[in-house]
Amino acid sequence: MSGAAFVASELIPERRAPVKTTGALGFLRTRLLNSPTNILLTIASILLLWFTVVPAVQFLLVDAVWQGKDRNACLTETTGRVVGACWPFVQAKFGQFVYGFYPEPQRWRVNLTFLLGALLLLPLLIPRLPAKSVNAGLFFLGFPVVAFFLLHGGGIQGFGISWIADLLSALGVGIDEAGRKLTMVGDTSTITALGPVLAWLGQGVSLIGTALFFITSPLSWIREQAQVLGQPVWGELAVTAAAVSLLLFVLNGGVRTGWRVLTSTLACFVGIAIVIALLRLDRGGLPIVDTRVWGGLLVTLVVSVTGIVASMPVGIALALGRRSTIPLIRVFCVAFIEFWRGLPLITVLFFATYMLPLFLPGNFTVDGLVRVLIGIALFAGAYNAEVIRGGLAAIPRGQAEAASALGLSYWKTTGLVVMPQALRHVIPGLVNSFIALLKDTSLVSIVALFDLLGQLRAAFADPVWSTPTTVFTGFAFTGMLYFVLCFGMSRYSLFVERRLNAHQRS
Repeated sequence: MSGAAFVASELIPERRAPVKTTGALGFLRTRLLNSPTNILLTIASILLLWFTVVPAVQFLLVDAVWQGKDRNACLTETTGRVVGACWPFVQAKFGQFVYGFYPEPQRWRVNLTFLLGALLLLPLLIPRLPAKSVNAGLFFLGFPVVAFFLLHGGGIQGFGISWIADLLSALGVGIDEAGRKLTMVGDTSTITALGPVLAWLGQGVSLIGTALFFITSPLSWIREQAQVLGQPVWGELAVTAAAVSLLLFVLNGGVRTGWRVLTSTLACFVGIAIVIALLRLDRGGLPIVDTRVWGGLLVTLVVSVTGIVASMPVGIALALGRRSTIPLIRVFCVAFIEFWRGLPLITVLFFATYMLPLFLPGNFTVDGLVRVLIGIALFAGAYNAEVIRGGLAAIPRGQAEAASALGLSYWKTTGLVVMPQALRHVIPGLVNSFIALLKDTSLVSIVALFDLLGQLRAAFADPVWSTPTTVFTGFAFTGMLYFVLCFGMSRYSLFVERRLNAHQRS
């Protein structure tokens, strides 16, 4: 047997170890130093961080002053060293930053309002917790009423909806007169056609006001009789229970669901009785604190949360109205959106604060903060309408057609099929609008409402804390507070997006 045998005379050279692509070294090698361009960008970024973050940390933490009673603790001449942030200034003015000029003995009411809001909001934000509908009803309907009486104070004697009837009647008469005058202006077809429409609209609004007056008259009589008998709380409860009963009776289907109406009414009755008893609303309520002394974080949260919550139904209604097939509704929504989007927010605040009272009846007044809230809600609603309209445009027409084929009405199709999908698509845009609204609340200081930044500027005028670093410390504190709020909203929106789009993951 013969053959050739191949025997290696030397070992094969070892191959190089594979490049590590995991861990910190792998990240540096594959993401930051994998090309000349990325190397230059990495070096530039490191230099930028070195010249910005390091001095900021040095000012806020290393060289900062943490204890002191006046400006002398934050002066270089007194301490003999380089002085950074003056945190004793923030500690001394912290109450002013949170409550403004709210009376100090009554600040427990603000704390209780914050606590109630957090206790009702957190269960809404946690998906796994049950009873979302009840929780939402308490937060969006019950909490604003309780918060109003907690923060503003006062009782419920004479508190009703008769002023709404008077306002609607006066508004209806004004619109009616305007329509009649437009009809007599000339032969222009548009004006001649618009006059009767305004006259008809004015008469309709006036009739609504008259109907409300007839509804409130017997309720007012019940209240007066109860007060005569020396039991004002029962009169207020009777009025409220009657109104709640009527509302639930209509919303729940009337006679067919009478037991459910009765149960809901009793629950509401007990809840209203507890609130009236705790807040002493039948005995004048808590001491009244005018909104002109509110300020700080309180005003910032009231304006931003109210604007966010109130602007959503406005935006949804305008978005649906702009897509309506009825020309009058579509033209009105388009004109409304373009009008409010064409105005700066400062103009809206000035108009709501100084011009709106000129258009109201002489004996009718609206609180300055309420006027600002209405203006901001309408302003933000116009922007939200366009965001929501983009989501509606992204829904295929087949969705609505399939719902119609199943026999669903327009409102059920919109509420159960189209709108949930549209809102899921526009979560980033809506949250972006909410964050912008939260930061734009600082503009209310130009109409004599001192929000967080307004109180900060007011605190700078205190000569006890007048130092070169006080201004930078105050703005750094408010900046971090705004960042925490905005960053929290942003991260929660990402969580909601991932949860709602889980079915699209591959």
